[in-house]
Amino acid sequence: MLKSCTIAATVLVLALAGASAYADDYGLDDIFTNGHVDGDLRLYNFNRLYDSKTTPNASAFSAAALINAQTGTFFGGFSIGGSFVTANSLGTHSDNAAKIDTTLAGPNNSIGAFSQAYLQYKNDMFLFRGGYQYLADDPWMGNNDSRVIPSSYNALLVQVTPLAGWNVFALREYSWKSRTSYGMYPDNLYYPSKYDGDSSYGNNGSLPLDSRSAPGTWEGGTTYVKGGLSAQLRYYDFMHFARTGYAVGSYVFNTGTGFDPVIGAQYLSQNDGSDNRFTQTDTSLFGVPGTHVKSQAIGGDLGLVIPDGRFDVLYNKLAHEDGAVGGGALISPYTTNYGTDPLFTTSMIRGLVEAGPGRAWKGKFTYDFFEKKLELTTAYAKYITDYRGRSHDLYFDVIYHLDGYLRGLTLRDRWELSNGGVDNLNPSNKAFVYNRLMIDYKF
Repeated sequence: MLKSCTIAATVLVLALAGASAYADDYGLDDIFTNGHVDGDLRLYNFNRLYDSKTTPNASAFSAAALINAQTGTFFGGFSIGGSFVTANSLGTHSDNAAKIDTTLAGPNNSIGAFSQAYLQYKNDMFLFRGGYQYLADDPWMGNNDSRVIPSSYNALLVQVTPLAGWNVFALREYSWKSRTSYGMYPDNLYYPSKYDGDSSYGNNGSLPLDSRSAPGTWEGGTTYVKGGLSAQLRYYDFMHFARTGYAVGSYVFNTGTGFDPVIGAQYLSQNDGSDNRFTQTDTSLFGVPGTHVKSQAIGGDLGLVIPDGRFDVLYNKLAHEDGAVGGGALISPYTTNYGTDPLFTTSMIRGLVEAGPGRAWKGKFTYDFFEKKLELTTAYAKYITDYRGRSHDLYFDVIYHLDGYLRGLTLRDRWELSNGGVDNLNPSNKAFVYNRLMIDYKF
């Protein structure tokens, strides 16, 4: 045994000596010297204010840190990255769980997790990343970063860039970590809180607790950005949930006057047979069971870019489908109840994914002051749906970026009023105000 250890130690020393000798050739000496660390320090204060006499107001406060680290490249393009996230309410949570906004960090006073841990290889035309990672640019599997901790995914990603601005990619996702989870789990937002020990809160939770786990997702597609054109085409197989085709594109017409028209469109189609978790468990969405999954959504955007601002009129329609789960509900395993899907008319609180089949209109205006230090956004959305009735949302967003010695510090306050609806769209079908205050320092 001692001899084996001695031989192993000798081999290791010789290997390290050899690596040191050729460190400059392979970039090993750049692993730490060219690595970097960045992140965010944040303070959150969220308040849910209800007109309902039976639902108490809920709030949550958190001090949070998000730390990202990535090595320099070695062996011609390899690097290793990781992220740690932590949040603490500093003992401010109510003793009554009903009065805690559990979507922020769950019901506990603190939460911490490793949200990224990946190996990456990248050159001018090729990218591979495997392990725990954020999918920040993925419209239906994004990092949902409006709370303390982003969503992250245990996945393999391969991407090729044949031309500047054009990407072709494939992804295999195996499990994920929600915004309030401590680790990776083979579930999604249709599973109830504490499914398989997962501390996932703020989710849809329609499936029963004994449902079979989710095997993950296959995704492939392409994106293209050049000049005023932005377009993408994606296919998702949310295995045992829905097969989804998604296309979206927009074009900004550069007139040279500072007033540039914008036109955009999106289309989504979903289907799946009886081999899905909803029909397996006889689960209803919006009170409507089904024999299969089927949905279809269209959207349009007419906008105008003006000096320091932009105005958009947006539209979506989610078709009713007889016999389908939720009457044609759009199945979105990683955004439902988060209000983070890419439909044009989705509001801060919710959209047609949460309200069900129907149609929606939205007007949105954004304007920048003081050389983009102050950003103001206001929006109004109206929803006319089959199962949740008519409702409307009024939204304000104020962002201020400090400079000088306080460069990197941002103050943000988001406020939205939701009114109307039936079937308890808002508690007791009364008005619901959601106010999200965030102070963020990037370093």
